Amino acid sequence: MNLTHKNTSIAYTDTGTGNAVVLLHGFLENKNMWEPFLPEFSKTHRIICIDLLGHGETGCLGYVHSMKLMAETVDVVLNHLEIKKATFLGHSMGGYVALAYAEEHPNKVSGICLMNSTAKEDNQERKIGRDRAIEAVKQNHRTFIRIAINNLFRPKNREIFADKIKEVIESALQTPLQGIIAALEGMKIRPNREHILEAHEFDKLMMISKKDPVLDYKNLVNQTKHRNVKVVEFPDGHMAHIENSHEFSLNTMHFIENL
Repeated sequence: MNLTHKNTSIAYTDTGTGNAVVLLHGFLENKNMWEPFLPEFSKTHRIICIDLLGHGETGCLGYVHSMKLMAETVDVVLNHLEIKKATFLGHSMGGYVALAYAEEHPNKVSGICLMNSTAKEDNQERKIGRDRAIEAVKQNHRTFIRIAINNLFRPKNREIFADKIKEVIESALQTPLQGIIAALEGMKIRPNREHILEAHEFDKLMMISKKDPVLDYKNLVNQTKHRNVKVVEFPDGHMAHIENSHEFSLNTMHFIENL
């Protein structure tokens, strides 16, 4: 399904009935990443999957897609569907968008799950890395995508999940150049949102992978200390929905059923 916002097409799916759960994909991903889990999740909940700006079937809206701007498009979809309150689960960049949404609309959030994501802003080293990534994308975005996707998996899993990685890369290659750069620019400038983990009463869960090549395990664990944040740990890499799919599904169902 699609709707138009600011002359831009926003794509989404709406499956099942019950309390709403919004699934937000990561960088270079799209709403199709959630398809394996929809039959189970939608048995008890209304599951909304949204293609974020410049990804999947959703168009671009300028040259910088800030997390706040992406959250605005999420709100447009939820208003269109007349959803007053929802639980949000975001993978990586999708988690950044979920936090931005909670900052703007705390009364519309019943829970947030961050899967391999962080409430911290990019440090200087990461910002430099984003700029290098933008240059690499401009030079050869296909090579950038192949390397970037491979590097999200725990090294030992790159052979085990070779076929799945190929699928993810093929899907990511459909992402337009402008969408890739706009997302990198948006992630680079996002502010620290750790206060969301502290200030609000809604339930919070962080799914953390011990061998995540992208995010530091100890740093993520520290974000949960002295805060009312539940923690689930997975043994593998950044792509827990693939590398630890069964555990991801079980823990997600447990979280959304116990809100």
